[in-house]
Amino acid sequence: MIHYKTEPEIELMRQSALLVSSTLAEIAGMLKPGIDTISVDKRIGEYIRDNGAIPSFLNYKGYRFNSCISVNDVVVHGFPNEKELKEGDIVTIDIGVIKNQYHGDHAYTFAIGNPGAEVMQLINVTKAALYKGIEKAVSGNRIGDIAFAIQEHTEKKNGYGVVRELVGHGIGRSLHEEPNVPNYGKKGSGPKLKEGLVLAIEPMINMGTREVYTEDDGWTVRTKDGKPSVHFEHDVCVRKNKADILSDYGIIEKAEGANPHLFTA
Repeated sequence: MIHYKTEPEIELMRQSALLVSSTLAEIAGMLKPGIDTISVDKRIGEYIRDNGAIPSFLNYKGYRFNSCISVNDVVVHGFPNEKELKEGDIVTIDIGVIKNQYHGDHAYTFAIGNPGAEVMQLINVTKAALYKGIEKAVSGNRIGDIAFAIQEHTEKKNGYGVVRELVGHGIGRSLHEEPNVPNYGKKGSGPKLKEGLVLAIEPMINMGTREVYTEDDGWTVRTKDGKPSVHFEHDVCVRKNKADILSDYGIIEKAEGANPHLFTA
């Protein structure tokens, strides 16, 4: 069942989404070679609670951390650990919060130092594809229009692998609601988009093959060929003429640009 949100609900969801954005901006300021990801996860939990919310991911289906931190060939659901980040790593930080009973959930991929031109291109193409998908999140379109836009830009134009096993989703009082939002598909297919539908749109794009596998921990998803993967995610409300992005990359990008340890194109 698809849950459409009222205007007051959308504004509550915007608060949740913006808290995720400000948490990611906080973390962007502390990323550097030598920091371990368990320290990052600890700060994420502190920041969320200091702002009157609860980490969505903690204890979700048994997950043990405040966030998912995925490094290099980890696509999603990476466990924070004591391994230190190093120059040239890329790291995706995926965060969810519950505030005023509504979830916010989005992700951002950072480059620790310069990972090289090929990886930066993957980052830039994936980020651009997210916005191409968002452009299609208007009433009257269908889920397949979002999916096609993302696949066309990443796979068809740039030859990257679009992960099939993991998809975006509706979001609201539950972290994952209907409908699913794949990053591949056909124009004009899938559920019709109506105003008040809030989606987490999240391309997960691999430099090489689209094939992935899940580690024995039951969570960590890696690329089968060991090549890097990039993940960007926004919370988006379907509107009549233009999608309403509830989250804010602007504050993340500002913090990213101010950190000399992070590389931006």
